[in-house]
Amino acid sequence: MSRDDELERIAREVVDCGYQLHRDLGPGLLESVYEILLWRLVEARGLLVKRQVPISISYQGVVFDNAFKADLLVEDRLLIELKSTERHDPVYAKQVITYLRLMKLPLGLLINFGMPTFKEGIRRIANDYHSGWSQA
Repeated sequence: MSRDDELERIAREVVDCGYQLHRDLGPGLLESVYEILLWRLVEARGLLVKRQVPISISYQGVVFDNAFKADLLVEDRLLIELKSTERHDPVYAKQVITYLRLMKLPLGLLINFGMPTFKEGIRRIANDYHSGWSQA
């Protein structure tokens, strides 16, 4: 299995877990609750998941350790950023692409559990990554 195929398999597992979580609990909970529950669901599938992963930034010799925190990082390859709001703000996607660039990762999922349906709340965001999937 190629690295891209493996990344896509990981992404499918996370999407399936997120769908299950949204189906069972629906919108309206705090982001931190969804984070812990999604972490547990993905981990139960045998994947390595880290929570609140520090992200550093360096610019013109100035280094900010722990400048940001990524909600979840799966298998050190897939970034998951979670929200629980009633609408998608464009800044959320910009945040994810910035995190992907800083962490030198190819793919992230922005999951907003506050939307009425899971499909409305999920978005794939790529950083110089081209798979067989189309971008939403």
